[in-house]
Amino acid sequence: MSRKPTVVHRPQGTRLSPAQRAVVRRCRALSRVADPLELELVVSGAVADVRPDEEFWAGLIEHAVSVPGARHHTLLRVLAAVLTGRPREWAANAAVPVGPALAVGDAWICDRSLDAGYLVLICAYRFAEQAHAMVFLIDELAGGAVRRAFVTRDVDTARQRLARHGRLTRIAADAAHWLLAKSYDRLDRGAVDVGGDVRRTRLLARRRIALAFG
Repeated sequence: MSRKPTVVHRPQGTRLSPAQRAVVRRCRALSRVADPLELELVVSGAVADVRPDEEFWAGLIEHAVSVPGARHHTLLRVLAAVLTGRPREWAANAAVPVGPALAVGDAWICDRSLDAGYLVLICAYRFAEQAHAMVFLIDELAGGAVRRAFVTRDVDTARQRLARHGRLTRIAADAAHWLLAKSYDRLDRGAVDVGGDVRRTRLLARRRIALAFG
């Protein structure tokens, strides 16, 4: 069965906004990238300086659908894998999500909330045999705001380095991602100012939170 060519209904000839055009331009290299984690990082980094809502993604996806070519097809495939909610469904209606599938692994917490006012989460994930982790610094003094977030392919080294700063305890993956969901909800509401690393990895975090909750 063929996939639907139209994602949303918009006036014929509707142009992309300057922010949407900038994202399309930043994603031009996707067709030359094979690594699934790097594909995510390219797209997430492309929207680091905007706050994309459903209308933003709808326009971007429809533009990619309406302009044939390998570059836009790759963008659709990555969006179908990385996005969550209705935007993910719209992109998946137009292209098969890029693989391999992402799986949630173990999680650990270094809780320094009582003596230092923060906690750190390490959450492990896997693309087939390729493991990686995301490390999050959560500021408990600011109501649980996520202050730092970065990706590493060396999970063991990240755990060893974090263990130097405090006791590292295994935590259930759903509990870890529940903490992250609260932090990123505050970020999405604009309730807290965060650094560039958090914004550059925001789509990755949101995808993993959604995946952990099934």
